[in-house]
Formats: sequence, structure tokens, C-alpha cells
Amino acid sequence: MERIRKGDEVVVIAGKDKGKRGAVVRRVGAEHVVVEGINRVKKHVKPNPVKGVVGGVIDKDMPLHISNVSLYNPATKKADRVGFKLLENGKKVRVFKSNGEVVGA
Repeated sequence: MERIRKGDEVVVIAGKDKGKRGAVVRRVGAEHVVVEGINRVKKHVKPNPVKGVVGGVIDKDMPLHISNVSLYNPATKKADRVGFKLLENGKKVRVFKSNGEVVGA
């Protein structure tokens, strides 16, 4: 089970965008995530008439290493670490380390 998933609200804790907050758009491999509006770069794209791509300069969100982001805890309004807990019914859930609340509940 992954600590950070698609759709989670995260805070960047290291790098040029430190302190910014955004939602995880997708996971890239096991160790990288793409966060909406974070780590944005200018990419020069060649035109490709076969695919219908117009050339030019586009803004693109690049992947961040998972160690540079942390889950956002709305209760404390800060970045928080994630742990796992087994419920009575046998279901495994993610919990915040600071207050023990279930993530997404």
C-alpha cells in the first residue's frame, strides 16, 4: 500500500517549490509523483502534423521524488507523515502520525 496516492493533497517539503501545495495528478513509477502546478517547466515542442501537434513552448508539470513531498493534514494545516493501521474489520488504512486520524475520512 502506498503512502501517497493519486488525488491526495500534498505539500512540497524540499526543492525550489518548497511550501507549495497541490494535488497528486499521477504516480510515475514507484518513487515519483506529478503534482498539479508544482515543478513546472517550459518545454519546447516540435510540430507534428501527423499527430496534430502544434509546435511552440508549453508549460509542463514534471515528476517530483516522493521523498520531497508530504501529505497535507487539514486538521493541523501542516505537512504530516503517514502510517498504517489495521481496523477491527481487518481493513488496512492510512493514518496521520501526529493525531492518528484516518487519511481521507
